[in-house]
Amino acid sequence: QVQLVESGGGLVQAGGSLRLSCAASGRTSSTYAIGWFRQAPGSERELLAGVGWADGDTYYTDSVKGRFTISRDNAKNTVYLQMNSLKPEDTAIYYCAAANTHYYTDPYAYAHWGQGTQVTVSA
Repeated sequence: QVQLVESGGGLVQAGGSLRLSCAASGRTSSTYAIGWFRQAPGSERELLAGVGWADGDTYYTDSVKGRFTISRDNAKNTVYLQMNSLKPEDTAIYYCAAANTHYYTDPYAYAHWGQGTQVTVSA
């Protein structure tokens, strides 16, 4: 089973930037894509972005498109989420997850999860 560890969260002022990292280890050979999710208190889990591991093809949900950028470094087994122009409504726990099917724009394609990292954006 693949293991995922998120890092890079913290407290940032509105308008600022953060870069999150997702380090993968263990059995990564069956991973088709890595995605970033977030979940705010009282809200449903939301798929923000995904990247195909082999081809680098990316997907973004409308709420973050133009502000967030997903990328991957295959040699480091790491996926990043660069977050710019942060807003208070971006405050949430951010998770990365691995998909084992090619339907990586579908949140239900993701089966393996990290522990999450807290992002707090102050007004």
